[in-house]
Amino acid sequence: MTPPFRAKSTLEQWRIFQAVVDYGGYAQAASQLNKSQSSLNHAVSKLQGLLGVQLLEVKGRKAYLTPIGEVMLRRSKLLSQNIQELEVLAASLEQGWEPKLSVSCDAVQSKAPVIKALKAFLPDSRGTRIELLDNVLGGSDEAIYDHSVDMVITPILPQGVLGEKFGTVTMLPVVQRNHPLAKIAASVSINEVVQHLQLVVRDTGSHPHLDRGWLRAEQRWTFSGFSQVLEVLNQGLGFAWLPDHIVAPYLENESLVELNILGGAAKTLVTYLVICRPEQLGPAGQHFAKILLQCSKQR
Repeated sequence: MTPPFRAKSTLEQWRIFQAVVDYGGYAQAASQLNKSQSSLNHAVSKLQGLLGVQLLEVKGRKAYLTPIGEVMLRRSKLLSQNIQELEVLAASLEQGWEPKLSVSCDAVQSKAPVIKALKAFLPDSRGTRIELLDNVLGGSDEAIYDHSVDMVITPILPQGVLGEKFGTVTMLPVVQRNHPLAKIAASVSINEVVQHLQLVVRDTGSHPHLDRGWLRAEQRWTFSGFSQVLEVLNQGLGFAWLPDHIVAPYLENESLVELNILGGAAKTLVTYLVICRPEQLGPAGQHFAKILLQCSKQR
């Protein structure tokens, strides 16, 4: 069995080495660290002796990095940063700061405000890992009920569940521009639409809600995500209800066309941020939830 590795050098020696470089010499570093110049000189000399390499060259009153010293300085600063982050994480965990947060986001919701919130949260995250999951309809309900995640962004509030308004999404009926339905000049009737193939996204719940969403067409193809629906749709196959933020660029370049259905067909959904167990959400979760709601209101 290989004996465990035992470091020859200490973190303090590396810290002194970094200070000598950062402040431009032993005298300047000694002043900043409130130590004697001789103690710093001794620490760096001992470090070089233990490693068997020259890290610094003193010319006049200034210390210069050797080529080896440049490499070791970069790596040692990463080590110091990791130690600092480790100590901050330990202090945060002691205060109840969660090491991990799980967020379920329904596929109809645009990820733009969520990504903006992640970016804003990162400087304050203290090492908290974020897990972002995609769900559809029943999958969002189950995530709320079984408490498998910390928070859920969903267009449907299950009975007895409270949530704060997060955003709005308009579902638009669309086809590829060469699809037969796109060639009808006037408004198309719903009876004409249902004669064609419908492309839908699979409900991720273990017990799909067949009464949710518009599923009147007899012939349906089901996919795991909107990106797959778009690929098939762009081949001129079928029609689909898709979120406005997803289809906007395709409508703009006219590769897709919004159907003008008699009686109206666009459906606007309100999305909500649900905290699954508010009484158990720690400081990291509370902070991230606040940032999410702030970013959802920004345009």
